[in-house]
Amino acid sequence: MRDPNNPCIFCHDPRGVTRQNALAYCARDSFPVSPGHSLVIPWRHCSSFFDLSPQEIAACMALAREERAALDAELKPDGYNVGVNVGPAGGQSVRHAHVHLIPRYAGDHPSPQGGVRQIIPWKADYPRGAASPS
Repeated sequence: MRDPNNPCIFCHDPRGVTRQNALAYCARDSFPVSPGHSLVIPWRHCSSFFDLSPQEIAACMALAREERAALDAELKPDGYNVGVNVGPAGGQSVRHAHVHLIPRYAGDHPSPQGGVRQIIPWKADYPRGAASPS
């Protein structure tokens, strides 16, 4: 199996680019979790989202908004998850910062409540409106 980090697939093999600007590009995920699952990727190789410049973050978010509008028109999802994995413990497998834009569809999960909290399933379902534990 090919190592996506040697060489970096986002630097050396951008595929399925849907839009771009001077600092970032957007492409469909090669292993989508839902129809339209897209990645927003800075052109500059940087492993952590937190090390991107403010300009790169703004460029990524501008593309995320543009891609969302295109996905709304094309696929009409019912919602979205937007997420960033940082470091191996955070689930990052390609060591080049990127933002996941994941369209969500009614019925695609039996209990979508908790959204991104589903990464630790037993933390996804918590009482809404309850006071935080001290």
